[in-house]
Amino acid sequence: MTDEDTTTDDDVRADGSGIVAPDDETPTWRERKERTQGLSQLTYEYFERARREDQDLRQESDYVERDVLAFPTWPHEIIRNLAIASFFVGMLLFLSATLPPHIGDPANPSSTPAIILPDWYLYWSFGLLKLGPLNPELSILGGQKLMADRTYGVLANLVVVGFVAIVPFLNKGSARRPVEQPFWAAVGVGGVIFAFTISVYSAKNLLPMNVHLAFDLTFLLPIVGGFVTWAVLKTMREGYMYDLNRRYYRLRPPK
Repeated sequence: MTDEDTTTDDDVRADGSGIVAPDDETPTWRERKERTQGLSQLTYEYFERARREDQDLRQESDYVERDVLAFPTWPHEIIRNLAIASFFVGMLLFLSATLPPHIGDPANPSSTPAIILPDWYLYWSFGLLKLGPLNPELSILGGQKLMADRTYGVLANLVVVGFVAIVPFLNKGSARRPVEQPFWAAVGVGGVIFAFTISVYSAKNLLPMNVHLAFDLTFLLPIVGGFVTWAVLKTMREGYMYDLNRRYYRLRPPK
């Protein structure tokens, strides 16, 4: 019987074939590099060490509830992100090699396309440029508008982007789940729905419905979605499961 056969489960090994040792027993970077066999081996050691450190910290903790733990950027986060990034880069290279994009006919500068739309991720901004019906006609100006519809659309973009940028400064709570703050969760859901509805409205000439109905639904659905979200989360706050989960996830330190 060899020494390797007599190794028990309590023995700690840091060679990638067992439990990674604590910091005081972990080999140096040079020693690990000499026996590594590529990114897969390094990634495996990362996950094993992360699991060991998480286990040690939980055993040493005095808290009864679950603690929220974190790990240093190097090597934990760097190795994990490198593995994920390498996977997606490989997938992109594979798809670009096997499915080359089709190049259509060149654009004709002498004719204007019937449908002009930006890239799909800018539909929401393009839809805000079409909010001409909300631009008021002032009687004091003889029924004229205070600004052009294009200027009004650009101003609407600035308002929406400014609101999205200022929300993190307005909501400074310590909640980690939507049920902790139903109002801000409702604001988030309403914003997501509005981004979708305004994107659909940007292609209103392609919608198989009345344009006025599409315009009304653009602003009505976000309000309804936000209200439903707020009502559901308020209901979830009243009950045993909310208190139980709140203690389990340990959202705030004990007083």
